[in-house]
Amino acid sequence: FQDAVETNITEHLSLVYTTIKALALQTKDLPMLGRTHGQPASPTTLGKEMANFAYRLQRQLEALRIQPFLGKFGGAVGCYNALYFVYPDTDWVTVGKTFVERLGLTYNPFTTQIEPHDYIAEFSHLLVRINNILLGFSKDLWSYISLNYFQQKVLESETGSSTMPHKVNPIYFENAEGNLGIANAMLEHFAA
Repeated sequence: FQDAVETNITEHLSLVYTTIKALALQTKDLPMLGRTHGQPASPTTLGKEMANFAYRLQRQLEALRIQPFLGKFGGAVGCYNALYFVYPDTDWVTVGKTFVERLGLTYNPFTTQIEPHDYIAEFSHLLVRINNILLGFSKDLWSYISLNYFQQKVLESETGSSTMPHKVNPIYFENAEGNLGIANAMLEHFAA
């Protein structure tokens, strides 16, 4: 279970990371005017700006790879009472640990009626950090488009702007901002 969840998310995030890293390498010598508070600042390179996002994503990918998903096997209140009552000579801690680990989870030896689910909050907050990086990336690309650092392709199958068809709005980055914001709100609620 843990491997399936992490593999799915890791594969998608790795693709995003690899794409941003490649862009950073391709544009490492491409100068651009840096900005602070949206205003012109000292010179930088596009590659350095992209490398910032790639590095931040790489750190979160590493955290994702070691994020445990916990499971319990300790009976109604976490003390193995009924199990020891029926089979008092069985090493239930070892049996429980083996069972949980065979499910692809990390064994939590100290539980109550439930596994406390702190790992769900940890995992949710990890996803919020990833989403915040991608949110910043979307906002930066949106602003780079508005500054003409990047240009979007006009697609015949799409309307660039509902009232000005000669231009292309950065709708995908705007949508990404909204979707990441909604996802973060849900993840924060889920973590709590």
